[in-house]
Amino acid sequence: MIKIAKFGGSSVATAEQFKKVKAIVDSDSDRKFVVVSAIGKRFDGDNKITDLLLLVNAHIQYHVDCTSLLADIEQRFVDIADGLGITWPVAEKFETFAGNIKKHSPEYIVSRGEWFTAHILAEYLGLKFVDAADVIVFHHDGTVDVERTASRLKEVVVREGAFVLPGFYGATVDGSIKLFKRGGGDITGAIVARCINADVYENWTDVSGFLSADPRVVDDPRSIRRITFDEMRELSYMGASVLQEEAIFPVREVGIPILIKNTNRPEDRGTIISETAEVGANEHLITGVAGKKDFLAVHVKKAHMSNEVGVISRALDIFERYGVSVEHIPTGVDSFGVVVAADEVRDTIYSIVADIRREIKPDDITMLDKIALISVVGRNMSRRSGTSGKIFGVLGNAGINIRMITQSSEEISIIMGVDNSDFERAIKVIYEGFVRDEMVSSPKAR
Repeated sequence: MIKIAKFGGSSVATAEQFKKVKAIVDSDSDRKFVVVSAIGKRFDGDNKITDLLLLVNAHIQYHVDCTSLLADIEQRFVDIADGLGITWPVAEKFETFAGNIKKHSPEYIVSRGEWFTAHILAEYLGLKFVDAADVIVFHHDGTVDVERTASRLKEVVVREGAFVLPGFYGATVDGSIKLFKRGGGDITGAIVARCINADVYENWTDVSGFLSADPRVVDDPRSIRRITFDEMRELSYMGASVLQEEAIFPVREVGIPILIKNTNRPEDRGTIISETAEVGANEHLITGVAGKKDFLAVHVKKAHMSNEVGVISRALDIFERYGVSVEHIPTGVDSFGVVVAADEVRDTIYSIVADIRREIKPDDITMLDKIALISVVGRNMSRRSGTSGKIFGVLGNAGINIRMITQSSEEISIIMGVDNSDFERAIKVIYEGFVRDEMVSSPKAR
């Protein structure tokens, strides 16, 4: 079996965390290929190395001295190396990098967080360091050249047999360093898994997988043992993410499951993300509940709208004209709504409404702000009757007014709009009415 083990920044924040990573890698001979992020936060209020390197870039851009900042970054690496007994010359390498800092591109500078971290981890694990710039190939438009990347990675696998690879960056064919978006280490791990035909992609972080609700809202929420890619996308979109969303696509396309594990609690089962869930693997009605605040809905009413071609299309064109992403479009016979993030239209909403009035000539337009969207997700909901009625019932019994309702075409999620002020209470009520009840009635469910 081939396992790709990707460790996030929290997993390598200190020398002690490195020791946990080594214990995990050494415990399974199938973990021959390791992808690692840059050193993360040691504690609340601490800084990630990537954030500090971004700050270095800002200092350089505005011609501000960054000597002390670079010294702080160097010390973080040196402290870890000293704590692990690393012989690789961390200080010497960093001083060479810092001495030529103004000659480097911003992307090169930021990528050094992963580069130094991976060098330290490679020696500590006794594995070969492989530079992502040598194997992760970007097109000039910023997309990954999967074919070339796969060819280079397979060559390295044959030559080295095992390696440590820094995440978050690669290079164009001319050698220019190119970064993924933030969280790109997860994407790197997924690409490696796909390109070398791994059996599973392990993503090690500081949580034991997905939880059925936000622990900041619900006390001790149930962990999710198995979740489908579609369910994960629905929950991640609403903020319940432990994995960079784009990381699922490389492995999903070839049927490689993702296993989310906790570096600090490796004995926990974690969460398996796969295309489908095995029959009987998880028969919970509700997989999870998640949501976000601060949306705005524009409701447009026009008589006989259903007989007029292109009304909604013209409205969406107006939002696109202002560069606004549309979240949801609840519709009726003679009306429709457009739901957007409030901060995206803060400066343009009145211009958008004016354009709708002029171009669509509606009978009425109303705006509803301070709306929270809550998504109830579950692959089993479509198989059981009365689910939506029960959801609306528990909210109604709690005196929570539902302002809007939409359902995904796959029937795995129901999205409701409530007032911002009811957000936390609504999630608690839904969780207690569905998930907690299942946990009480079925002790094995947890």
